[in-house]
Amino acid sequence: MVLNALQDLLAGIYDVPLAHDVYDFLVTDPACVPGAARTAACDEQLLVARDGDEMSIALYLDAQVLERLATADPLEHLTAANLADCWTALEGVSHFHYLAFHASFDREVSRLELETQAEVDKYVATLWLLRRQVPRYFPHELHRALFARTRIDPGLPRERAALYRRASDYAARFCRRMEERLRNPAAAAYQETMAELRRFYRLPESRKLAYIEHCA
Repeated sequence: MVLNALQDLLAGIYDVPLAHDVYDFLVTDPACVPGAARTAACDEQLLVARDGDEMSIALYLDAQVLERLATADPLEHLTAANLADCWTALEGVSHFHYLAFHASFDREVSRLELETQAEVDKYVATLWLLRRQVPRYFPHELHRALFARTRIDPGLPRERAALYRRASDYAARFCRRMEERLRNPAAAAYQETMAELRRFYRLPESRKLAYIEHCA
């Protein structure tokens, strides 16, 4: 199923296998999304609840998005027609996988950190899919499509919109660095890039953002 395939893709890129299956935490009923977090365009939302030291999580994805992806699987053929749905699913899987992975080490994750990594994951995973499907083609327009052409929902509260904008800006800088390095076909350069991606994934927020400020 498509979410499992996306989860496996991220796990392979970052070498972060996860025992939990995303489908075990999936909900598709919009009534499960708290009113404060719900917007007209709410197709994806990671839901987190705490009770003392216990944390419960669920991933909401719009049922119609999943139906469309089942018909036009981006793992088989990623096109302009299914790209938006693929990014919606990727963002949800990224949120789930990142939070669950770090929770296994009893480490808290900030919303900025979660959103920044999700934007990086969308870029990296999309690049992987496109290169796998068309090996000789490098999608130079991907960075612009994801970071320059994507618009934040104007109906979001100001603080939330500012957070998404900041996360996108940080991710855009990091991914521009990755783009320059991933163009290099040399095996040694590829291994160095993979190692950098995996180190970045494991960094806590303060070090992750400092790394971007210093290197990108």
